[in-house]
Amino acid sequence: MKNSKYEIIIYWSKEDNCFISELPELLGCISDGKTYGEALHNAEGIISEWIETAQQLGRTIPESKGKFMYA
Repeated sequence: MKNSKYEIIIYWSKEDNCFISELPELLGCISDGKTYGEALHNAEGIISEWIETAQQLGRTIPESKGKFMYA
């Protein structure tokens, strides 16, 4: 996938009873899945949708920074 350069963080949410996948470099880009693999698959799909929507709105598409570092 051409957009897989963005870091994806996947974790279990007891509250939602599913895996959550977040893309910290793409503000608000979050998906979920019943399994880890499904959450990853959904995240990869949502990246394209996020970028397409940002382009339609004239927003800047951030470049991937590689490994995300927490402060």
